[in-house]
Amino acid sequence: MRHWLRLITVALFIATAHAADRPPLRIGWTAWSDAEAVTRLAADILESRLDQPVELVLLDIGIQYQGVANGDIDAMLMAWLPLTHKPYMDKVGDQVVNLGPLYTRARLGWVVPDYIPRDQLNSITDLENRKLARKLKNRIHGIDPGAGLMQASEQAILDYGLDRYRLVSSSGAGMTAALSRAIKRKEWIVVTGWSPHWMFSRWELRYLEDPRKSLGGRERIHALVRRGFYQDFPVEVTEFLSRMYLPLDELEALMNQATDTSYEQAVQEYIETHPQRVDYWVTGKVD
Repeated sequence: MRHWLRLITVALFIATAHAADRPPLRIGWTAWSDAEAVTRLAADILESRLDQPVELVLLDIGIQYQGVANGDIDAMLMAWLPLTHKPYMDKVGDQVVNLGPLYTRARLGWVVPDYIPRDQLNSITDLENRKLARKLKNRIHGIDPGAGLMQASEQAILDYGLDRYRLVSSSGAGMTAALSRAIKRKEWIVVTGWSPHWMFSRWELRYLEDPRKSLGGRERIHALVRRGFYQDFPVEVTEFLSRMYLPLDELEALMNQATDTSYEQAVQEYIETHPQRVDYWVTGKVD
């Protein structure tokens, strides 16, 4: 028995030392709720199932694209394609490797609380009304200024002639805080929004119609890695990121739980309640 215990101890020591010797996989991320959920889920599985150390690097979205292109970071799991992040991909698309979509059916738009009457505000074109502009304090509440959604929103202001409005830069958390305050007071507000997002599970909201398609259409969110990634990390790591795919409803449920608990707890519960899906991502085998 002691002999076997020694062998097991040695084997565990070798495995631990081997994992410790591996360079960390540096994943860029931005504090958007969907990006944080997917990135932390991937990092947990990489470390716990594939013994791959991970370092999460908080960066603005534009810097992430450049970072993957020049090798400062190894991966990013939040490339909105084909429209929202097209300007970034046009610059570095031939310098990065696309491992495919992590989830689909995403979208961008301007969002309002559903208590705002549709017959008064249902389309971005309605915002041209001066009375509505005053009621909205001449503001569209946005997120971080480097986001593709903000660039599209600036274009929408031009396309619809909304020169009375100011696009207010903030962050994802700042945007939802402004929305929460407005809803508590039943005030009128327009925010930049996207799906998936936990706010749609928490409040009754709707997208404004966008007849000129300034804010785009359906999107896919892809995993991008640097050149040489496949050669520099265990092949299982690339295969895992290539197979990882979440149905939108599962991702939104994870995000919603994370707002009530934490991303760490929500990720652990997802892994525990979806063992077959996670096993497929890791091994490629279907039971």
